[in-house]
Amino acid sequence: MRFWVGVTDKNWYQFLADRKPDEANFWQPSGTRAFRVLDPGGLFLFKLHSPDNFIVGGGYFVRYSALPASLAWEAFAEKNGVPSFEALRSRVRQYRRNDDTLDPLIGCNILAEPFFFPRSSWVPAPPGWAPNIVQGKTFDTDAADGQTLWVAVRETLEKYCPLDVLEPDPRTRYGTEYLTRGRLGQGGFRVLVTEAYERRCAITGEKTLPVLEAAHIRPYADNGPHLVRNGLLLRSDLHKLFDLGYVTVTPDLQVEVSSRLKSDWHNGREYYAYHGHPLRVQPADNSSRPAREYLRWHNEERFRP
Repeated sequence: MRFWVGVTDKNWYQFLADRKPDEANFWQPSGTRAFRVLDPGGLFLFKLHSPDNFIVGGGYFVRYSALPASLAWEAFAEKNGVPSFEALRSRVRQYRRNDDTLDPLIGCNILAEPFFFPRSSWVPAPPGWAPNIVQGKTFDTDAADGQTLWVAVRETLEKYCPLDVLEPDPRTRYGTEYLTRGRLGQGGFRVLVTEAYERRCAITGEKTLPVLEAAHIRPYADNGPHLVRNGLLLRSDLHKLFDLGYVTVTPDLQVEVSSRLKSDWHNGREYYAYHGHPLRVQPADNSSRPAREYLRWHNEERFRP
């Protein structure tokens, strides 16, 4: 089993440990270097900077995405490990000196179900950990140091973490089932839906990222899960109309616009142009496409015929 130990700031760790969120963004100040070490569901551990050479917690990798800091804040808010968007920008500037970009692109490593060890049970970093490692290091349980570290981490997990975060092999936790199991948080849902639709509005093809939003087909407040198959990437105005029931998508992925849009608001010409047309953008992966059961629910329970 391969897993990653990422080096992080103690303030980031402590901020999240105090809040114990359901997901976290382990961000990196540059969005130019993608993280390709782990598959979805892989174990991602946290190691503090020296002199605190300890493994102090971790989470389960969802995916990497390069996002503007503003969008990372919208998606994860305090789950970025900081109290505000200004604090996030300030932290990024500490690493990117002489860069006054108002909305810098950052690398987002999205983690599900993060866990945090109490100080008394921090796991010492492996003896061979080199002081010049600044980002992190891959370990494998097929090697002696990786197996020793995994055993120590697992013992701590068994002692302090809920049983449902444990699996014999973290790779079996999710894998491709991230698309079908409801363990994602709101931020992870937003990013996965955004990437599934290749950062384009499903109805219009719009590519301006700040105006695109991940819409739940069946709302989360109405027992709709954070699943990619329960999501559509929509331009913000279409998202609003979809939530209000003036726009829907049929189980055959055809757009329908309610006649009540015109009668209620005496307008809507632009939106009727999409009526009867198939979704302009659909996920390439069939397992990410909208599920018929959620579309049927929206057609029957939310759409205004």
